[in-house]
Amino acid sequence: MFIFAAIFLIIGYRKYFFTFNNLGDGTYFKGPIDSPHGKYTAEAYYKNYGDAAGGAKVWVTITNRQNNETATVYYGVGKSNFGIKWEDENNIYIENDEGQDYPYSDTSVMLEVGKEIYDESGRACKSWLMKDEYETCYPHE
Repeated sequence: MFIFAAIFLIIGYRKYFFTFNNLGDGTYFKGPIDSPHGKYTAEAYYKNYGDAAGGAKVWVTITNRQNNETATVYYGVGKSNFGIKWEDENNIYIENDEGQDYPYSDTSVMLEVGKEIYDESGRACKSWLMKDEYETCYPHE
């Protein structure tokens, strides 16, 4: 009985108490890319998983240069086409796909900084700890 309770607690904790702070250390990948007027800076990181048969997780952080606060706004599995482009001062486009031959691999998204995040796993969207950090969370569908 204790084992079942422990498993239930671990699953619940991972689901409802997830934060991007749990990502660990990543390898610097792209950036810094400043927003058009320099208010924000975007940087991308990756972390390999699964050894030879694995892949890489990627995430994008945004730093508000006025108060030096940093937040992760994008988290997903890395694809072969990856890029970051500011559309304007508050909106960033993150491209992450395998190209036209794999249309269901596309996890690219436009995000409004400070209001929207994307988490391919969906854990950030369900997290009780993160619900006050964004207005909209997009999980992969």
